Amino acid sequence: MSRKPAVANMFYPGDQRRLKEQLNKFVRPVPEPKRVLAAISPHAGYVYSGGVAGAVFSQIRIPDTMVILGPNHRGIGAAVALSASGIWDMPLGPVPINEALAESILAVSTSGVKMKDDPQAQAMEHSIEVQVPFLQFLRSEVSIVPIALAHLTYDACQELARALVQGIQDYDKEVLLVASTDMTHYESQESAKAKDKLAIDRILALDPRGLYETVARHTISMCGVIPTTIVLQASKVLGASKVELVQYATSGDVTGDYAQVVGYAGFIVY
Repeated sequence: MSRKPAVANMFYPGDQRRLKEQLNKFVRPVPEPKRVLAAISPHAGYVYSGGVAGAVFSQIRIPDTMVILGPNHRGIGAAVALSASGIWDMPLGPVPINEALAESILAVSTSGVKMKDDPQAQAMEHSIEVQVPFLQFLRSEVSIVPIALAHLTYDACQELARALVQGIQDYDKEVLLVASTDMTHYESQESAKAKDKLAIDRILALDPRGLYETVARHTISMCGVIPTTIVLQASKVLGASKVELVQYATSGDVTGDYAQVVGYAGFIVY
């Protein structure tokens, strides 16, 4: 099954040449990129959040395979929707689903919530798609396992993190976890930065439960809190000891309108 881009020419250029030109402005390869367990990256239109995403992926030695977790903004399909086979036809070239890793993850039983092979849940979802060109730009031959997520309980997040870890360990090759999230939506710059700092502090502390509870307690409109919670928990089990904030910005930094902004934060976990 082939998936066509849902947001090319909206969130990022659909023309290969123009896309490469834009990515080249955002990606600044470093002399010694790090081997990391996970990245947390925003998913807005590239004009707004591409600088943050580019700064994050520039720090990373990109492996062959990524598991990309993103929020299901449209609410279509299963609560935990994984694509287990097929090709994503992206402007920079086709990206295959890593079927072996997908099957390894699906094979792990969970008591709280079931993962389903449900590509329709991702057909129009942008949160995972916008991460892929950055990965392709830095490593031309990549494969992915995309997972779209509805809102889940914290216990369900823990179960899914355990399943991810077991699936990755059974696969027995290097895998990068990517959590796709924007931060506070449509509040003033002052309010967004204050709320986002609360969430950022929990991420930097490698505290998935604290992040989950902080976002709920302070009504922080962080759309990817579930992917981020799961990735933090999985990273801890895989041995992570440090989270680094690579960059924070808001849409106001681009538009000059600070009355209603969206926050963007990028991290690496290792």
